[in-house]
Amino acid sequence: MKNYVKKTAAVLAALGVALSMAACSNGSSSTVASYKGGKITQQQYYDEMKKSQSGQSTLANMIIYRALNEQYGSKVSSSEVNKQYNNYKKQYGSQFSAVLQQNGMTPSSFKQNLKTNLLSEAALKDIKKVTKAQEKKAWKTYQPKVTVQHILVSKKSTAQKIIKELKAGKSFASLAKKYSLDTATKNNAGKLPAFDSTDTTLDPSFKTAAFKLKTGEVTSTPVKSQSGYHVIKMIKHPSKGTFAEHKKTIDNLIYASMAQDQTIMRGVIATVLKRANVSIKDNDLKNVLSSYVSTTSSSSSN
Repeated sequence: MKNYVKKTAAVLAALGVALSMAACSNGSSSTVASYKGGKITQQQYYDEMKKSQSGQSTLANMIIYRALNEQYGSKVSSSEVNKQYNNYKKQYGSQFSAVLQQNGMTPSSFKQNLKTNLLSEAALKDIKKVTKAQEKKAWKTYQPKVTVQHILVSKKSTAQKIIKELKAGKSFASLAKKYSLDTATKNNAGKLPAFDSTDTTLDPSFKTAAFKLKTGEVTSTPVKSQSGYHVIKMIKHPSKGTFAEHKKTIDNLIYASMAQDQTIMRGVIATVLKRANVSIKDNDLKNVLSSYVSTTSSSSSN
């Protein structure tokens, strides 16, 4: 699920957490599996699991999730998780189950990942506060949403021809319908959904050229992107306005950047674990959280 990995696994990747919520046994003589001549008990299985990297990762994941949920569970509702889940389900349609399976996930584990992302975001916003310097820097490069029309062609010469025809009085809509390779917009006068500087779907060169245009203006030269050459017309380019009007968007943009920073997110989880006062009782597992806290932070006892 490529889109999912990009969107919902960003925080998990930054944390170094790959959710696997399988429970480890407390240890007993109950049989897990039997075979001719013997059996494997829960205790034997546990002893082997705790020696493995996957087993240790499972314990770390369980501790981190439960610590996050204990401290920030009230900030993440099941309806919020279900909403995200249903959005992905709608996006993939009949292929949803197959895509989950291809990525080693079940509906339950997928929801668990979504919830962990939301819990991590809540922890980040609680523990790390946006500074005035960060806001000032982000505001300097922020561009509020604009609306444009575009015509995409494969050759620069074709784009130049279109620009000449526009200057001669031809309508943008008619030229988009005639020349554009963008089948999603060519029959709608080449109009794209509104976008701002945080957009990641458009080519950077396209955005840069578009933001330079005033309302009603057309690019004087073809704009090259990975898709080809564009002729862009600005439909609506509002004034930037004041920082106060966009503060929430700016702060969310800063937090999104923080969530991609492994150092910051590991620090956030370290704080969550410290507040949770985690105590590892099994000496063989005392270092499972060493990526986040020093071994002395997790007490151990027999």
